[in-house]
Amino acid sequence: NMKYTGSKARISKEISDIFNKIIEANNIINYIEPFVGGANVIENIICKNKYGFDNNEYLIALWNALLSGWNPPDFIDNETYKKVKENPLNFSKEFVGLAGICASYNGNWFSSYGAISDTKIGTTRNYYRESIRNINKQLPKLNGVIFQHKAYKNLKTEDIKNCFIYCDPPYAQNKRVYNDKTFDHKFFWEWAQILSINNYVVVSEYIAPDNFKIIWEKQLSKMFPRQKKDTPTEKLFICDNGKSNKSSVL
Repeated sequence: NMKYTGSKARISKEISDIFNKIIEANNIINYIEPFVGGANVIENIICKNKYGFDNNEYLIALWNALLSGWNPPDFIDNETYKKVKENPLNFSKEFVGLAGICASYNGNWFSSYGAISDTKIGTTRNYYRESIRNINKQLPKLNGVIFQHKAYKNLKTEDIKNCFIYCDPPYAQNKRVYNDKTFDHKFFWEWAQILSINNYVVVSEYIAPDNFKIIWEKQLSKMFPRQKKDTPTEKLFICDNGKSNKSSVL
């Protein structure tokens, strides 16, 4: 699967099983992800229509190119990576997306070059090729998903009804990872509450306003044995009013 900032790859099967039960029990035909990212959740969703939106136009261009049969280059070296990072307009949007994710350290958007690295045991690990192989395995599960470049704020709440909407926004307590200090968390939660009147809206976060209740939580294991801090508890929240409270599953 695509390794991307804030990826839900480790819990995607668990949470998608919850979503699929709600979708089936309530005869929902439209599933929407306004922060689709690495598409690790949407790939496991069973629903007639699936929409993956994201504010990163290069990411969306990459998904659409890959699904249209585009073959990525065999490798991206450090020199090319720097050129793309400094002058993205000189390259195709899908290539910028490819470099920014698959050639970046740990999939963090243009954080630092990480396509290849020497290991402690003296071997060389090609993370770029591993990433491409994982994405190619993922692609068949994404057939039929409609990917569009769109900010969540631009989704017209009055036009969206009877949909299941899963939001995985930048976490309020995790800005260092997302590197997004401009995200308006207060606006987002107000938007999610309005959307909950006519839809089933589930949000991934560590914390949420009082009118959102926890429907699932899990303490993830450490990614690395020597990691000092415990990983935070992942949670799913749903608005405690409106249509979402009438679900025959929750």
